[in-house]
Amino acid sequence: MKIVLAYSGGLDTSVILAWLKETYEAEIIAFCADIGQEEELKGLRPKALKTGASKVYIEDLREEFARDFIFPMMRAGAIYEGQYFLGTSIARPLIAKAMVEIARKEKADAIAHGATGKGNDQVRFELTAAALEPSLQVIAPWRDPSFREEFPGRAEMIRYCEERGIPVQATAKKPYSMDRNLLHISYEAGILEDPWMDAFAPENKDMFRLSVAPEDAPDAPEYVTLDFEKGDCVAVNGRRLSPLGVMQKLNRLGGKHGVGRVDMVENRFVGMKSRGVYETPGGAILHFAHRQMESLTMDREVMHLRDSLIPRYAELVYYGFWFSPEREALQAFVEESQKNVTGRVRLKLYKGNIMVAGRRSPVSLYRPEIATMEADPTQAYNQDDATGFIRLQALRLKVGATAARAASQPTGAASMKTGRKSAKKKTSRRRK
Repeated sequence: MKIVLAYSGGLDTSVILAWLKETYEAEIIAFCADIGQEEELKGLRPKALKTGASKVYIEDLREEFARDFIFPMMRAGAIYEGQYFLGTSIARPLIAKAMVEIARKEKADAIAHGATGKGNDQVRFELTAAALEPSLQVIAPWRDPSFREEFPGRAEMIRYCEERGIPVQATAKKPYSMDRNLLHISYEAGILEDPWMDAFAPENKDMFRLSVAPEDAPDAPEYVTLDFEKGDCVAVNGRRLSPLGVMQKLNRLGGKHGVGRVDMVENRFVGMKSRGVYETPGGAILHFAHRQMESLTMDREVMHLRDSLIPRYAELVYYGFWFSPEREALQAFVEESQKNVTGRVRLKLYKGNIMVAGRRSPVSLYRPEIATMEADPTQAYNQDDATGFIRLQALRLKVGATAARAASQPTGAASMKTGRKSAKKKTSRRRK
């Protein structure tokens, strides 16, 4: 049997590599996608080979990640539950896609991953595999009772590695877990499982890697310009860059000023709530600037329709349906909506804040001569027309209010009875 394993070099995937080889008597091909985790890739190849892999693939997917995954998602304005920029979510389908391609090349029987049975990643990996190569078997050791029984904790995993000479650093467990890529770093578990714990308190500054604390950011604001063409940022501060270059530049700028930090309790696809802390400096800037460009260039009804679809699009990314027909259909609409999202946005970065400082476009739909409170030289808008416009808009409200008032009054029959009773009382009084 031949298995392609998503391998990071950490304790979990090192154990899984050896365990798969022993349990399935299989040839293991280790795969690591370079999607911007940087120093985490050092020494990965020799470590995987020493652990028992027959081959190791380390592929630089950063440009593809930015161009074909991050940027299309940004064009859609996607953000999950109003806060999460989907940094981990959008990376998983790319990693799984590359694993499927290697499995085809190597004629492998299965792919394997180290995602736990409680998280979202297992779903993202496996839905991608199902969409791209339905016949491929997927092995998830953490969902295997025998694996969990053998490794109930970190101590057992460390002992397993020591017995087999597997090169891992047997250090004390971090008080949280971390996942890094070009778009963000996520932190969860451990001390972060208490939602009352203040992740941004001064004593936790050392946790963050991509950004300074806002209170430690420069005391002077910094201005930055982003140029857009059809919804994509193509230049920063006047310098034309590839999608990868844009993300790297914005990460540095955003990190310097402490922008893009998020602490949220989110709803996992598998049904439970989880607390996550995120650093997304470049993504936060790009998302904000893109919206500013749209405000100037996108038709109102197109924008409102697209906005109504953002929660659904974000769910599809978060849940792992990147390669689903419904996400692709939504993307087609997004691309149509972005035809005129072209121009320049100027932002001010200061102490964790992103503020707009100007926007302009050769295809702007904003017309100051029409919107002005002064006399309109174009005579494109006649204020007298608003009278009829408002009257028509108010018609259903008036009808509804009249009907509601009538319903609250006594019915005709009830009124007649009340009238007869009143008449009898008056007659009685006269007789007395």
